[in-house]
Amino acid sequence: MNTSVHTATPVAVAGQSIPVRAILPWAVFGLIVSALLIYFVGAEQGATSLISGHAVHEFVHDGRHLLGFPCH
Repeated sequence: MNTSVHTATPVAVAGQSIPVRAILPWAVFGLIVSALLIYFVGAEQGATSLISGHAVHEFVHDGRHLLGFPCH
């Protein structure tokens, strides 16, 4: 009978670094989208309204209350 023992030696895997030039456009895009979302949820009503009517206000109404923004 042939018996063999296989021992696995641990292999070190080097982590790959992501260059800042690859991350920067996505970070800027994320900041812009986040700022727009916070504006529309928190401030899109009344005198500072960029879009006329109440469509945006009604669309984000529950999210506004959930996040603690005053609404009425």
